[in-house]
Amino acid sequence: MKRIKTIARMLTGLGIPGLFTEAVAQDTPKSTPTAHSQLNMADRKFVKDAAHGGMAEVELGQLAAEKASSDDVKKFGQRMVDDHSKANDDLKQLATKKGVHVPQQLSAKDKATKARLSKLSGEQFDKAYMANMVRDHKKDVAEFRRETESAKDPDVKNFAASTLPTLEDHLKQAQSLAPGNRSEAPLRSPRRHNGSGNCV
Repeated sequence: MKRIKTIARMLTGLGIPGLFTEAVAQDTPKSTPTAHSQLNMADRKFVKDAAHGGMAEVELGQLAAEKASSDDVKKFGQRMVDDHSKANDDLKQLATKKGVHVPQQLSAKDKATKARLSKLSGEQFDKAYMANMVRDHKKDVAEFRRETESAKDPDVKNFAASTLPTLEDHLKQAQSLAPGNRSEAPLRSPRRHNGSGNCV
């Protein structure tokens, strides 16, 4: 840059300012609009959060397909791998188009969840995994539903809207498999005998 200024002073001193303008134009990097400007902060955060979440669903689903004791939980885990892998691919294409760098590894929270589940087995694993799936998908459904209403970028809004029904179905299935969410018959009070021998 100092060299350019020196040349500029020489050219200006010689009365050739036009050459100075041309020299600076050729030597100065052109500023081009970045793809980041295509998304506002909220949409960009949604894309990154969705990428983190989708990655976690795939890795935890792989764990469930291997470790679950219930066939239904194994099948659910494999569905998470299949459905979220496809959604992740769609999201990566969207992120590339919009110039958003998506995370390439699990968040610290998701790493901790995976480590905790990895230490469990049998029914304990099934219960903990499905409870986590219910929790995560409630959060995902709420975030995707909000993005379908508030997203400024039409492509981001379309991604959220097209993915939402699958997430809602995941949540419904997860709730049916999670023991704590199954409906049980209400407990009845024990019947007592009165003095006449009749039950009350």
